[in-house]
Order: sequence, then structure tokens, then C-alpha cells
Amino acid sequence: MKKYDLLRLIGETPLIELKSLRTDSGVRFYAKLEGQNPSGSIKDRIALSMVMSAEKSGQLHKGQTIVEASSGNTAIALAFVAKQKGYKLRVVIPEGSVPTIKDILKLYGAEIIPCASEGGMRLAIETANRIGDYPNFVSINQFYNQANIDIHYSQTSVEMLRQIKQIDVFIAGIGTGGTITGIGNRLREESPTTQIVGVEPKMGDRLQGLRSLDEGFVPPLLNLNLLSSRFIVNSYEAIDNTKEIAQNEGVLIGISSGAVLAAAKRMAKRIQKGNIVMIFADGGWKYLPTRPWEESLSGNSQEKNDIHWW
Repeated sequence: MKKYDLLRLIGETPLIELKSLRTDSGVRFYAKLEGQNPSGSIKDRIALSMVMSAEKSGQLHKGQTIVEASSGNTAIALAFVAKQKGYKLRVVIPEGSVPTIKDILKLYGAEIIPCASEGGMRLAIETANRIGDYPNFVSINQFYNQANIDIHYSQTSVEMLRQIKQIDVFIAGIGTGGTITGIGNRLREESPTTQIVGVEPKMGDRLQGLRSLDEGFVPPLLNLNLLSSRFIVNSYEAIDNTKEIAQNEGVLIGISSGAVLAAAKRMAKRIQKGNIVMIFADGGWKYLPTRPWEESLSGNSQEKNDIHWW
């Protein structure tokens, strides 16, 4: 029996319309469900892209160990890709990350190196880079890796443009900057009138997979000049929108996707008519043990403020 290459399952994720959100004025909401990738997130794309790029350049060879700093989906995606390709993986994770993520990594056989939460992702990156300097260790470094951008430019964006003819607004969360920059670069070429919108959490607020630029770390891959607008969304609003989509559309998405949806609703008030296309970066299964959906704003309009930068 011929062995099937599971890596071929990465990509070609569905783009669906969220029909419960249609407006009378003609705004339509579409979401690309990246949770349908094999390990459950959009990071499968960049994990494979970065590993293949390192192999092609001669940086990564059989018998070596991949090292990465990640608090979530990239670590899981690399664990999946590394397992398929026969590499070991060592992940540097800030303390306080979602416990389920560590459990998944252990099941994949990855080695976990905890680092102090006070240092945040900056300390995790520095630690991973130091480990990567040792013989037989290779630091992939998603925050600085051009392959992170390239795969979204050459693959994710191409899929989107094939799946829907008109994109008036494109919205994605700001994490490493690779997704929104890669797709944004392609849209600027193929659909120059498309508004490109970034989403980030409130300073001090924790939204898995997103980071506030106000906290001092601006991802080197992020091209702010591409963005038409940036919205800030708090965790409670993100959770409420995640819950709403599960109940109204039957789609279980991650918390960062709830934040993206919150921003999309705000944009709908601005444009009145047109197609809003969102990246739902992962599914919600891994967050269930933390029971985030039990929290709710319960109509607290003061917290649900319409914060945006420009």
C-alpha cells in the first residue's frame, strides 16, 4: 500500500459565507477556515514553507533538531511537519500559555523549554536563537523568516482570489505579520481597491495568536504601509463573537478569529455594501479546557468600545 503524504493536505481550505451576518444594505461576510488544515491552523502553511526553505538553502539536514519560539499554533504546526519529515523539535514557550497546547506538543513528541512570562515573546525568541547556535540545532524563527510571507503571497491569497471574485475588505489578525503582509502584497497587485485591515488586542489583554503593537514588539515581517485600518479588540468581545458564530453558523473558531469578526462588524458599518473576507486562523477545540466561552460581556457597552487606530 502506497504511503499517503499528509503534508499534501495543507492548504486549499474552504471559504464560506456567514449568512447569519448578512446586512440589508448588502454587506456579505466570508471566512476562510484555516482550522481545516491538518494540525488545526493556518500555521501549517508557514511551518511547511519554512522547513522546506531551510532544507533548500542547506540550513536544515536530516538528524538535526528544529528550534522555534511559539506560544501556540506555530509550535503545533511545526511538530506536525517535523514528525512527517523525520526531524526532532524543541519549542521555547513563555509560561502562561494555553495548557492544551503543551499537551498536544508532548503527544507529538516535541521537547518543551519554558521561559519566564515576564520576558514575553521577545525573551522566547532570544532563547530559541541561542539554542539554534549550537551544533545540530536550527532556529526557524517565524518572526523573521521570509518564507512566512512568501507562502501566503503564493498560496493562501491565490486560493482566496480563486474562491471569490470580489474582495472589498480583507481582515486578518496581527501576529507575526506574515499572513496579513503576504496576502496584502498579493491583493495590492490583483485587487488594489481592497481595504486591508489588521486586528490586534488591547494592550495588556491576551488573545492567543495576536499581539498588541503598543507592547513594544513590532514584528519585522509586518508591513504597516499595506494597512488601510487597524482595530483593537478586547478579549471579551472576541469571546462573544466566537460564541455567536458557533451558535448561529455551527462553526467552532478560535478566540483570535472572534476578534477578527468583531473588526469585520465595525467595518461593515463603514462600507455599507460589499464583501468582507476574513481569515479565521484556527479552530476552537484546543481552547475548550480553558472554558473561555463561559465569560461574557453581558451587554457591557463600555467595554465594547469601537476602538480603532485609523
